Amino acid sequence: MKHTTGFPIPILLWSTPFPRYGMQEFNKVHPFTMERSLGTFVGTNLSPIWERYLVPSEDDCIQCQHTSSPLGNGAVVETSDKKILVLQRSNKVGEFPGYFVFPGGHPEPQEVGIISHEGFQELNQCRTINNKVSQEMFDSIVREVVEEIGAPADSLSSPIFIGISRRVMNVRPTAFFFIKCNLQSDEIQQLYSSAQDGFESTQLYAVSMSDLENMASKMPGCHRGGFALYKLMVQGSEIGASGVCPGTHPYYPEA
Repeated sequence: MKHTTGFPIPILLWSTPFPRYGMQEFNKVHPFTMERSLGTFVGTNLSPIWERYLVPSEDDCIQCQHTSSPLGNGAVVETSDKKILVLQRSNKVGEFPGYFVFPGGHPEPQEVGIISHEGFQELNQCRTINNKVSQEMFDSIVREVVEEIGAPADSLSSPIFIGISRRVMNVRPTAFFFIKCNLQSDEIQQLYSSAQDGFESTQLYAVSMSDLENMASKMPGCHRGGFALYKLMVQGSEIGASGVCPGTHPYYPEA
C-alpha cells in the first residue's frame, strides 16, 4: 500500500481546554517509538507518578527521555454514506474503559524484524529498516481497522496520515490517519458483530460530525486530538476546493 511521507504535518498536544500546535516533518527522527513493552509502559506513562519521569524541557526528546512513549495509531474512518465510525471501549479493558475511541492500536515492531532492544541502534541506521518502519505505520492501521470493525481490507482506501496527537496527561502519542470505506454504515454494523477484536469494545457507532462533537468530551485526550486533526484536514480540503492550490495550506498534504 503506497503512502506519502516527508510533508509537513501537525503535531497536536491535547490538553483541556486548548490544544497546542507545532510543525514536524514525518521523516525526521522524533521521540515516539514502535516499542510497546507493556511493563515499560505501565511503569512509566501509566504510573500514578508519571509526571516525575518528565524532565523540564521544551525539547520532547529530553522531556520524555525516561518514558516509554510507544506510538499508538488511530483512524478516522468515513463510510460511503458519510458517517464516521466510533467504538465504545469495553468496561473490562485496562485503559479508558467505557470511553469512545476511533479504531486503532499500535504498529507491530516484529513485522519489520525488531524483536528486542539489542541491536536497535544499528537497525535505526539502516535505510531498509527505516523504510519498513514507515510502511508498517500505514499497514498496521489498516490491520487495526479490519480487526476492530470487521470491514474487509479491500473496502478501505489507502490511509492518509493527518498528524500526531499526544495527550498531555501521561504523554501518550498517537498517529492518526484518515481512511474511506466503500461500504455503508449499516453494512459495517453487520460485519462488526463478527470482528476479530470485537471483544475490546461493546458497540460501534456510525455518527455525523455534529454527533461526534458531542461524543468528543468522553474520548481520551489523544483521540480528541485526532478529531481536531480530522477537522483541520476537512478545513484544508475545503480551502483546496475553493481554489487554493493543495500543498499551500499547512494541513493539506499534496496528493
